[in-house]
Amino acid sequence: MILTVDVGNTNIVLGVYKEGKLAFVSRLSTNVHKTDSEYATKIRSILSLNDVDSHSLRGAIISSVVPNLNHVLLRAIKMVYGVEALLVGPGVKTGINLQVDNPSQVGADLICGCVGAHQKYEGKVLIIDMGTATKFTIVDENGVFRGVSIAPGVELSLKALTGGTAQLPGISLEAPSKVIAKNTVECMRSGIVFGSASMIDGMIDRIEEEFGEKLTLIATGGLSETIIPNCRHEILIDSDLILDGLYSIYMKNK
Repeated sequence: MILTVDVGNTNIVLGVYKEGKLAFVSRLSTNVHKTDSEYATKIRSILSLNDVDSHSLRGAIISSVVPNLNHVLLRAIKMVYGVEALLVGPGVKTGINLQVDNPSQVGADLICGCVGAHQKYEGKVLIIDMGTATKFTIVDENGVFRGVSIAPGVELSLKALTGGTAQLPGISLEAPSKVIAKNTVECMRSGIVFGSASMIDGMIDRIEEEFGEKLTLIATGGLSETIIPNCRHEILIDSDLILDGLYSIYMKNK
């Protein structure tokens, strides 16, 4: 079994692959103040609940956009499973050619998403990754990373809205029945859900116009299942895209 770990600013996603197939996915809250022992305990508990013992895991790979946790998680995995996890970064073979001004600035999560998209889908792919930030990334049919656009994420926008106003409450994210609503909660849901969907539709139009062709549209990330169904473009939701990319990178480097 191979453990894949996608470390984001809000959540850490764990996926275990058995015989090349994703066996299960679980999530932890990202906390830079936790120690390697605390993360070791949490990871062991989650994997044990899914029948993964210390002897059945033979490798691990980490993608991280939180540098302070890199060595913490490397030590945690080594502590529990005795394996040296691979950290996606310089020197790791990905099969992706980064055509950008400064390749070292490209987030590991973006690279893993491109690897997953390039191996699973045809043609130029636009990846819409909806996490703490909403990222629009292009990988072409030759495995070339063509660039990215980054916007505030849905929950980040919601926190700014509620935190910056005196009378707007915290709300759950779900689509209301109408765009123009008649109570505060539904009004906020309309602005956040439909506003985010409209932003994504608009960005797709601009990106396809810039590239002069229709693109394969893939969405991933925790909020994609809430927002993407309200978009007007045909967008496929692939929740495991980054984990699949991580597993592919592990197999290239094992």
